[in-house]
Amino acid sequence: MSQKILSEKLAEYQKEAEERDARFRALKLNKEYIELLTYPIEFSALKTLPEEKARKGLLVPLRKEGKNLILACFDSSLPETKKILSELEKKYQLSIYIVSKRSLNHGWKFYNLLPGKKKKITGILEIGAKEKRKLPSPASLKEKIEHFKGEKIGELLEIILTAGIEMNASDVHLEPKEKRAICRFRLDGLLHEIAKIDLPTYRKLLTRIKLLSKMKLNITTSPQDGRFTIKWQKRIIEIRASDVPSEYGEMIVLRILDPESISFGLEELGLRDDDLKIISQETKRPNGLILNTGPTGSGKTTTLYAILRSLQSPSKKIITIEDPIEYRLAGIDQTQVNRKAGYTFANGLRSLLRHDPDIILVGEIRDSETAKIAINASLTGHLVLSTLHTNDAVGAIPRLIDLGVEPPILASSLNIVIAQRLVRKLCPHCAIFKKPSRDLLKKITLLYQKIKGRTSLPKIEEIKIGYPNKKGCPYCFNGYKGRIGIFEIFLAKGMENLVSRKATRYELLEEAKKKGMITLQEDALIKIIQGITSQEEAERIVGEI
Repeated sequence: MSQKILSEKLAEYQKEAEERDARFRALKLNKEYIELLTYPIEFSALKTLPEEKARKGLLVPLRKEGKNLILACFDSSLPETKKILSELEKKYQLSIYIVSKRSLNHGWKFYNLLPGKKKKITGILEIGAKEKRKLPSPASLKEKIEHFKGEKIGELLEIILTAGIEMNASDVHLEPKEKRAICRFRLDGLLHEIAKIDLPTYRKLLTRIKLLSKMKLNITTSPQDGRFTIKWQKRIIEIRASDVPSEYGEMIVLRILDPESISFGLEELGLRDDDLKIISQETKRPNGLILNTGPTGSGKTTTLYAILRSLQSPSKKIITIEDPIEYRLAGIDQTQVNRKAGYTFANGLRSLLRHDPDIILVGEIRDSETAKIAINASLTGHLVLSTLHTNDAVGAIPRLIDLGVEPPILASSLNIVIAQRLVRKLCPHCAIFKKPSRDLLKKITLLYQKIKGRTSLPKIEEIKIGYPNKKGCPYCFNGYKGRIGIFEIFLAKGMENLVSRKATRYELLEEAKKKGMITLQEDALIKIIQGITSQEEAERIVGEI
């Protein structure tokens, strides 16, 4: 039995046990039992009792007709519940039902929909324009979140998202624990704890996010995905939300999809001049395959989008098939995988070829069928761009052969393979610079002999290596600010014989080095020499330099 099926069965057993327990309590108290997931709850009834009091007394008002008030509670014999019921009896004629805790949680969520309490739920969150400012200090942001006293939970969501955008976070993680929930930001690829949130506030925040993302409030034991839009500083930012059940409740991750984060040209990504020249030559070809490899989160999408923007013109038709579409590109036809409708990468690519495109972007080559269709498309007059999960550039060759692509066909279709990673950049305001160690200087000397002026670098005797100021400054986080790419480019031209005869990865790598390929480690060393990143950061990403 799969883990997913087992989880679903356990959730179903738990639900049945909760409802059996509620029916038993109703029988014991001589009350009627109901389940609230299908019961209509009226706003007029909710207004008779504040949410805080309802939660405290483990009850929820359901319907109000004149002086008659229908309520649901967990156990009418509990002291706090009896106290609240006694107060309500002075104003209303009460009818009381017994429900499970699960039903109560469902009922309490309707408080978030009370007219006047929240802005209209539209899937669009408007955040007032703010002046560009220095990064919020971790201490001030922690204080704002942990001591939030506002009545509107939407204000807390705005504080979190505004801080995330200003700090260039890629994701906001909200994770419930036993006593409190944790808010973490992914900054430059690493997670940092920002603040803790008390659980009642977290539950309200979760409900607000689910409503904005158009997720179902009554589903708490199965994963859900959604998205909403932020209007911020005259620009539109998409938020992709993912909700997953955990030990202590639902945890949610918000991916911040800011168009400005991918609006770079190729020159700004960290590519050297010699690499830019290779990419320019190969993308000017009318056909062929261009691959970008690397792990998730290594910047592959940004690089491929930058290539597409450089190729865009009124005389060319560019179509993409992505899973999902994260960023909208003006002037480019974008389509999204829909497996339920049978629109997979393979089927979608087959369909796109009937639209006579000049350039096709396939989000990822995952299987044999997609690989073969992409290769055939690249041989029949189309320039095809895609991604592949391999550790380095030459690793794409054996990977495609493993997927069933014939080596001679691959040799004639492949243009280049770009491998990349992202490293954090040293903060220019507080970085510390020192002379390199003796061991590092030896490696730098060997690199200088290899590259022979292919890129602009200081004289060896003038080199100073950068180190992060761990305390940081008002402009950075722990001495780093932003990220930049490190690259290696495998040029297929001149390597056809090796590819055709199914050469090993080692043979391909050695031949590529002889032809002048700069490896990921060597490009990382160049970034160290240029003072862009630190040796510690580079080795964290690519291993020993």
